[in-house]
Amino acid sequence: MSVPLTAEEVARAALRILGEIAPEADVASLKPDVSFRDQMDIDSMDFLNFVIALHEALRIDIPEADYSKLSSLTGCVNYVLAMSGGEKTT
Repeated sequence: MSVPLTAEEVARAALRILGEIAPEADVASLKPDVSFRDQMDIDSMDFLNFVIALHEALRIDIPEADYSKLSSLTGCVNYVLAMSGGEKTT
């Protein structure tokens, strides 16, 4: 059995992926509770690529019905932690 991911690991992975998808964005200044699309110039295809890359990087299944839960950094961290057995952030 693998060790559950930490909030820091999930956030780091999400920000790295976002930086690859939107290299012009300042991912370090993203507000954690505001949707990525409201803060960055990404479209639905970019967001889909983000979800796929997150799935591959963290080895976690993300059903299409759950994509909206990944719209912000806090949402991503909480979703991945819940799915991997970690604890949610506040």
